[in-house]
Amino acid sequence: MKNAVPLEVLAAPFTMWVAPVGTAFPDVDTVPDASDWTLIGAAGPLNYDEAGVNVDHAQAMAFWRSLGDAGSRKVFRSSEDLKIGLMLVDVTLEQYSFALNGNTVTTTPAASGVPGTKKIGLSRGFTVDTRAVLLRGPSPEMEDGAMQYECPRAAQTGEPKPVFTKDKPAQLAIEWTALVDPDASDPSEYFGRIVVQTDAAL
Repeated sequence: MKNAVPLEVLAAPFTMWVAPVGTAFPDVDTVPDASDWTLIGAAGPLNYDEAGVNVDHAQAMAFWRSLGDAGSRKVFRSSEDLKIGLMLVDVTLEQYSFALNGNTVTTTPAASGVPGTKKIGLSRGFTVDTRAVLLRGPSPEMEDGAMQYECPRAAQTGEPKPVFTKDKPAQLAIEWTALVDPDASDPSEYFGRIVVQTDAAL
């Protein structure tokens, strides 16, 4: 008999963190260590547009048809991608940095006759910043449990176009596109994995 509470039906905000490639992912029931994992948005999902966090399992398929048949007789997958994106409503330079290849934020303290400032370069160059990405929300199989996407290598491929107006917050398009993890032991985990909590730890 199915649980009276339809846990598999999810409508909830998810939260995103990033870390240097090679950082170990936390257990699904453990708060990510802030010394390793940086929260996207100073206040997490409170800084995400209500359109939500998008997970895109994109692919390109090529179908082969023989001369003697109208239907496809074989199909080939020529490419696939995993993309995780959101609209970030936080334009502090520490967060803006994710949209600009992880460029360094430089702080200049105030001095006599000189204001305190922060700055960040606007060019991204040829070298692409890559990070590990963690996305977490509620479990579809356990009350008060968690589910998380673990992507070991990803590049920020979003193209932010912040618009500054008087009645809407400026937003940064953040989209992480997965890269193949050369250390994956299972080809099905080249882009990472989904981990779903089913029971509490003993």
